[in-house]
Amino acid sequence: MSVPSLLAVFAHPDDESLSAGGVLARHADAGARTAVVTATWAEDSPRAAELAQALRTLGAGAPRMLGYADARVPGSAPGMPRFCDAPLDEAVRKLVARIRDFRPEIIVTHDAYGGLTGHPDHVHTHRVAVLAARAAGLERFAPDSGAPWQPRALYLATHPHSAVAALSEVIGARKARFSVPDEHVTATVDVRPWLDRKIAAVLAHRSEVERGALPGVIAQLTPEARERLFATEWFIRRDLVGAAPPQRDLTT
Repeated sequence: MSVPSLLAVFAHPDDESLSAGGVLARHADAGARTAVVTATWAEDSPRAAELAQALRTLGAGAPRMLGYADARVPGSAPGMPRFCDAPLDEAVRKLVARIRDFRPEIIVTHDAYGGLTGHPDHVHTHRVAVLAARAAGLERFAPDSGAPWQPRALYLATHPHSAVAALSEVIGARKARFSVPDEHVTATVDVRPWLDRKIAAVLAHRSEVERGALPGVIAQLTPEARERLFATEWFIRRDLVGAAPPQRDLTT
């Protein structure tokens, strides 16, 4: 039984490694097609080059970037609007084209909170990804964006309430910590066999390490702490209307 192809859709370079790096490496090792779409930053930016290195580490191909500006770094994509300010229909059409080109069985993206921190780009990526995952299968929607393709399921990267206390050691006094009741989590993935690659991919985002963002905090952790805090990835599954559930999912 084949492992389903997987397209991850995340807001910023580094989100893919932090939220689903283990799952991406796991699927790639099992022979599945994997790829990542990143909503923000320009293709010729330093962070795009870091993303390319991270994806090589995870076996997820070359960067696929929508090219919008980061909400908090307007210069991240000169001449482009902030992702949160771009017309919703335009962003959905761009992502539909990427989905139809790659034709994934599964899409992985941020949950409705936008993860622990609730970053506005994360929340908007969730909105766009949910709409695009359904619209990609509609033959009359954006017919110039490729043949219709309906992914079977969405997996929303999330954190259960029970994990927040331990993760607070890393996120510290960050303003927001959004999590979901444990019973809402439908896929809990042990990624310890791929943890070294996940961490290497996180640390490939050198600019984030240097400025002391979460990759920089992770760089200072002991191997034991990294395993305790980052060897599990959690997801909420949403089956898509009109599509049969995948025969295999993230946990099998």
